[in-house]
Amino acid sequence: MNSSDQLTQRCVNTLRTLSMDAVQAANSGHPGMPMGMADAAYVLWTKFLKHNPHNPRWFDRDRFILSAGHGSMLLYSLLHLTGYDLPLKEIKNFRQIGSITPGHPEFGLTPGVETTTGPLGQGFATGVGMAMAEAFMAETFNKDDHKLVDHFTYAIVSDGDLMEGISHEAASLAGHLNLNKLIYLYDSNNISIDGSTDLAFTDNTKKRFEAYNWDVQVIDGHNHTEIEAAIRRAQTTDKPSLIECRTHIGFGSPNKQGSASSHGSPLGEEEILLTKENLGVENKEPFHIDEDVLKEFRKAVKNGGELEAEWKELLKDYEKVYPVDGVGFKEYVTRNLPDSWEDVLPQFDTDEKGMATRKASGAVINEIAKRIFNLVGGSADLKGSVNTEIIGKDVFEAGNYSGQNVHYGVREHAMGAAMNGMALHGGIIPFGGTFLVFSDYNKPAIRIAGLSKIPAVYIFTHDSIGLGEDGPTHQPIEHLAALRATPNVTVIRPSDANETSYAWKAALENKTGPTMLVLTRQNLPIADRKQFGSASGVEKGGYILKKESGSKADIILMASGSEVQLIVEAAEVLESEGVSVRLVSMPSWELFEAQSKEYRNTVLPPAVPQRVSIEAAATLGWHKWTGSEGVAIGIDRYGESAPYQDVYEHLGLTVEKILENSRKLIG
Repeated sequence: MNSSDQLTQRCVNTLRTLSMDAVQAANSGHPGMPMGMADAAYVLWTKFLKHNPHNPRWFDRDRFILSAGHGSMLLYSLLHLTGYDLPLKEIKNFRQIGSITPGHPEFGLTPGVETTTGPLGQGFATGVGMAMAEAFMAETFNKDDHKLVDHFTYAIVSDGDLMEGISHEAASLAGHLNLNKLIYLYDSNNISIDGSTDLAFTDNTKKRFEAYNWDVQVIDGHNHTEIEAAIRRAQTTDKPSLIECRTHIGFGSPNKQGSASSHGSPLGEEEILLTKENLGVENKEPFHIDEDVLKEFRKAVKNGGELEAEWKELLKDYEKVYPVDGVGFKEYVTRNLPDSWEDVLPQFDTDEKGMATRKASGAVINEIAKRIFNLVGGSADLKGSVNTEIIGKDVFEAGNYSGQNVHYGVREHAMGAAMNGMALHGGIIPFGGTFLVFSDYNKPAIRIAGLSKIPAVYIFTHDSIGLGEDGPTHQPIEHLAALRATPNVTVIRPSDANETSYAWKAALENKTGPTMLVLTRQNLPIADRKQFGSASGVEKGGYILKKESGSKADIILMASGSEVQLIVEAAEVLESEGVSVRLVSMPSWELFEAQSKEYRNTVLPPAVPQRVSIEAAATLGWHKWTGSEGVAIGIDRYGESAPYQDVYEHLGLTVEKILENSRKLIG
């Protein structure tokens, strides 16, 4: 072995030893995958990956995703060694309170981590969204003489990723779209937590992905020549690529290589010493890095800086030659909304018959799309039902990646993760729609979006028993409570078309997390805003819809969405009986909680404990606003199949029920 090959081997072994040592110091973690994939990761990061460790947010960098997030020490080792702002002390502090090296990678916490991973399959599908965004930006802005957007999305995926259902959805979508800038290295080590993957996973992976229209290669994952050749071929194919790397989990460990025990627990100090001996590591001190090894990895800093500098010059020239597109490019990349964009938000006339808020949302989308050209969205095969089509705009598809309408097919989970990928990549403001009851299929992606503060917009229609005859399988009950319980997720359930318009405004201005727009199938009256509070109150989450007639309210009636009309009707009856009633619209608990205590007390005065809420969903959580003396009317059971008016009557979501409870409270 010549000196160059020896240095390469020591570089690879350093990835292994740092991973082993950090897991041992933490007394928890997953050393096996980093040890097995160290060869493939080294080749990718040193020979192919376009990145600048001193600027992790450089737009035209390649994206790298560790979908097998349990092997996080492989990524942290790569980041530290190549020069990211991740000092060795953080490697030593792996999995500890206050460290930036958590058990699974988290976007926004560790420099260089492109997306939060760990729940298997999420990284796989998020990468598809990133590749979609790259394709959109490239086709929108690239010129023959200025290739401004030209990068790949890489990932390391595992057996577990490929077992998860979301990988099937996402792989099918990627193949359908011919996303040829997508390259995944599959760590095929035949081991899972329970033991051999043969216990539960005997797919012919090659045939499976070929059937999805992927290019598939099978290689020795420890052979650098094969790894390099496979990646070079993958860069030239017209399909997404899966490179199956046949590897040994826990590579180099005399007693644990190839065993399930190396997957998710420390090797032990004695086995680590034996492994280092077996690998030919001379200095066996924990966390030791040879100077020449560090110098070799740190070439990434100089190389990355030069690549970014070249790109900045390209961008500067692009802005001179194509000034309009140059402005647009920066606007897209920064997610800045055009000046006065909100001027196009539609205002709807008072109408007793009204319209469904899903229809109002569709109207809003089509108006704002006239000013916001990187609004890209679609639905899970429901565009006519959830009103997500941008009329007059092209479909995003193979051969036309600048289209703004995405057909996700019946792939709700992949849609959610792809939206995460688009938003994380930058350049696209993504939205996607399905029925509220199917938010369950989106939930893992929504949770990642909340954790990572990803500004994706979800459109959830058919939001209640108001969808009627489709029955309890399609009537959401617990879904609002589940979404509201998810940290950093903003749920908005507007009560009419004008509230819907402002709900979209709040969603697009929310850059620190996902927004859920929860919309009706049935028509809702469009309120006369001369009689009622301005619909702009949506932006504060809760507002006084109608102030009490007396100096002090005898009771507060509150609701969200379609049930606001019920409290309006109930108030008319109570006021005719001499009761002073305050009406409060509560479209978003999260936005309301974000307001000052003074504002919240202005809307819900503590001096008025007599409160009734009503919502066509589980009552869980409403007592925070009704208080211990108040009453929350809702549905804590499944629905019924019947015309929606009959279902409302049958389940007690009626004006009469509000009156009954109100009269009891006020005596």
